This record gives sequence, C-alpha cells and structure tokens, in this order.
Amino acid sequence: MNEVDAFLLGLIQGLTEFLPVSSSGHLVLSQELLGVRQEGLRFEVAVHLATLVSVLAVYRRRVAALVWGSLRLRAESLRYVGKLALATVPAVVAYLLAGDWLEAQFEFPPGVGVCLILTGVVLWTTRWTLEAAQLPEPSWTAALLIGCAQAFAILPGISRSGSTVAVALALGVAPAAAAEFSFLMSVIAIAGAALVKLPDLSAASPDHATAIAIGGAVALVSGVAAIWLFVRLLRSRHFYRFAYYTWAAGALFLVWLAAR
Repeated sequence: MNEVDAFLLGLIQGLTEFLPVSSSGHLVLSQELLGVRQEGLRFEVAVHLATLVSVLAVYRRRVAALVWGSLRLRAESLRYVGKLALATVPAVVAYLLAGDWLEAQFEFPPGVGVCLILTGVVLWTTRWTLEAAQLPEPSWTAALLIGCAQAFAILPGISRSGSTVAVALALGVAPAAAAEFSFLMSVIAIAGAALVKLPDLSAASPDHATAIAIGGAVALVSGVAAIWLFVRLLRSRHFYRFAYYTWAAGALFLVWLAAR
C-alpha cells in the first residue's frame, strides 16, 4: 500500500464511518470499482482507532461528564451508560450467532447495492419523524431497539449511524440527542471491532509505517468533519437528503455489476 492509497482509504473510512452512507458498503464499493484494498491488519486497526478518537474529540465534554458522573455514582450518568451498554447487546448477540454469515456478505457485492438502497429508504423516513422528536434521551426500550438497528447495520451497505438515528427519531428522541447516543454507541462498537483484531496483529507485517500514519491521521480529521456535518444536517432538517446519494450509489453499483 502506498501513501496515496492510504490517504484515500483513510478518507473513505473517516467520512463513511459517521455519515449515513455505510462505511462497510463503501469498503466493498472501493474494492470492486477502484481495486483499492485495505491491506494489513495494522492499517485497519489504525483507521478504526482514529475514528474512535474522532468521536471522543467531538463529544469529549459529554464523555468526561459520563465518566465522572459514573465514578461518583450519579443516577443520571449510570442510567445513560447503562442504556449505551444495553444498546450494544443486540450487535454482540448477532455476531456471536451469525458472525460467519455476516462476514460472508462482504463477498456478495450485489447485496451491498441492495442494502444501500434500503439505507436510503430508512433515511427518507426522517422527513416525517424529525419534527415530532423531542425527548432528551432514549428510554430503556428505545435504547434496545436502537441497538437492534445497529445489529442490522452489521450488513455491508446498511448505515450504522443512519439506521440508529432514524430509529431514535421514530421513537421520539430529539435530533441532537439521537446523534449523540448513536455516536457514543459507536465508541463501544469501534473499540470492540479493534479489540477483535488485536490478537491477529502479531502476525501482521510492520511495514508501511508511513502509510499507516497517513491513513490514521486522515481518518481522524475526516471523521471529525463527518460528525460535524452529520449533526448540522440533522438540525437543519436536511438529513433525509443523504437518501439520494445512497439510492444512486446502490442503483449504479448494481448496474455496473450487471454490465461488467
């Protein structure tokens, strides 16, 4: 992997991890269309950890308040952290029960195109749910259902951020609160994904340190920008417009697969 590939992959990872367009789906698209592959476990872990830092940078005050509040056994902090933990359970269960099948979907490009189109449908529903959503945080039941959306988004092409926020809005959670809950959920999800890969790092090549550094730095900066844009569009009631992109990307990808 050269520096240009590292820059491109870091940019794709940072933007698509948080924008509602599916980072896993774009990984498959980039591999199929551009022949660009995210080679090496060290690089993969680096860009995932970089996007984790992006969330912590943007929500640093909220994270600090939750950590401090939990250490002091404040009920509101413990309740919120408990909801984040509950929301993580469905994805863990899904991966334990069907991990091999879910990973196999990355080798089925037509499924990615269909899932991108489905993501657009989910995003389009926010046109009708945004206005009435006013709750300051999810209920316990809502947290579990948002977690189910995250589990469904393990499929490449289904946006994790898009589906979790869309479900939160449908359940009445206010836009900013829905985005916050979704992104704080991602801290656990991204950290878990990185931890799963850590045991295999001893067998990975330490080469291309410069490419790894470039990819990580680009993923971090673009991740911060993506979160900022995500929240801005959510507040401006234009969030649903991402559906146009995922519909076009999914349909054109299916056409390209059929024609090649």
